[in-house]
Amino acid sequence: MAKPGGFLEYPRVDPRNRPVPVRLGDFREIPLPPDREELVRQASRCLDCGIPFCHGLGCPLANRVPDFNEMVYRGQWERGLRLLHSTNNFPEFTGRVCPAPCETACTLEPDFGPVVIRQIELELIERGWREGWVRDFPPTRSSGKRVAVIGSGPAGLAAAQELARRGHEVIVFERDGKAGGLLRYGIPDFKLEKWIIDRRLDQLRREGVNFETGVEAGIDLSARYLRRSFSAVLVAVGSRRPRELDLPGRDLEGVVLAMDYLSSENRLQGGEKSGREGVLDADGKPVVVLGGGDTGSDCVGTALRQGAAAVTQVEILPRPPETREASNPWPGPPRTLRTSSSQEEGCERLWAVSARELAGKAGRVEKVKAVRLDWMGSSGPREVPGSEFEIPARLVVIAAGFTGPESGRLADELNLDRNGGGGFTAAGPGIFSAGDCVRGASLVVNAIDEGRRAAAEIDAFLMG
Repeated sequence: MAKPGGFLEYPRVDPRNRPVPVRLGDFREIPLPPDREELVRQASRCLDCGIPFCHGLGCPLANRVPDFNEMVYRGQWERGLRLLHSTNNFPEFTGRVCPAPCETACTLEPDFGPVVIRQIELELIERGWREGWVRDFPPTRSSGKRVAVIGSGPAGLAAAQELARRGHEVIVFERDGKAGGLLRYGIPDFKLEKWIIDRRLDQLRREGVNFETGVEAGIDLSARYLRRSFSAVLVAVGSRRPRELDLPGRDLEGVVLAMDYLSSENRLQGGEKSGREGVLDADGKPVVVLGGGDTGSDCVGTALRQGAAAVTQVEILPRPPETREASNPWPGPPRTLRTSSSQEEGCERLWAVSARELAGKAGRVEKVKAVRLDWMGSSGPREVPGSEFEIPARLVVIAAGFTGPESGRLADELNLDRNGGGGFTAAGPGIFSAGDCVRGASLVVNAIDEGRRAAAEIDAFLMG
């Protein structure tokens, strides 16, 4: 135990954010630098439980949370970082964008507030970069095997690093202009600035990973070439096929998909565009985001930073409860109301509302026609009679989720099968798959975990 009774002596203190008016003026990260002394006190709250649910149930990577908490409390930060890196290739990513299921599984969560695990993880890695504790591990010998990784999101990057450290020659193929996948093009800078990705990519290059960007497997590279030229192929192309909404007026100008909207601004912030020409811009416009999930929240924060006149987020599901219900006991994940930093910045949230039609004039959207839903029946939602209303909108962003990986020639040529959820499954010896293209759209932490697992399977296949 870090400090017996520490959780009784110190209450949970959440990370500090910059004031809303300040952070809306740029796309920089929201949190302020942590007070290290306060962070040590927060680490001292860890119980080092006999059954650490944070480690075994909450974290998909099985991060050794009680161990690195104790190292922080005892001032052994470098050792704590080694423990963290033993299970997590990219704690700077998960420390910023993970919803921290480890915290909701913390034994202190029901009565005292969980340990600020994610913030401790983030400060461990950032101090490690500053102090030079993040070491490169280039292979000491070559296996003579070549591996192609298709896709450079978190699953592909984690697998590539693990395979390169095992001595395999790894080439990552990415169809976009820069590596990073969802991390670069789907997550706004105010959650994950792109220099953080580039810093880790530089390490992967020093460890022997090669990147070929602007290359689309199945178009620029045939499956025949991949099979002939590589000992193994890992498909980690993510889950990028958007769920469309079949609404009247969908073809109006000003109605866009969430990933198109986010990647447009991300390319500008990442230096791939020199000006705002061609950027999907909310400046001065009333904006409606259709979808209440994390992607929708990212669209909300982006629109507010672009200067939207107003932002309304519409969710078809009813408003979740503020606290756990009896049917949702700890340590399972809570089905409670979640509020992101974006929604705290000035967004109106509408629950149990369904869009009926997108209406406009001269081919451009002007409003969303909607209706309220009643979820009390056992047969699903029904429209509430007489509840129709309209929401002004000059930009409508569809953030209704994703339905699986994009189909293409690569999947056909590699004979990739579809699993029950619509994702890919491995097909034949030497062909592997991992990440969101297998399980569907999910968390970055799950993608890293699956990339690590895939690397272990590939290494076993190659080396016996």
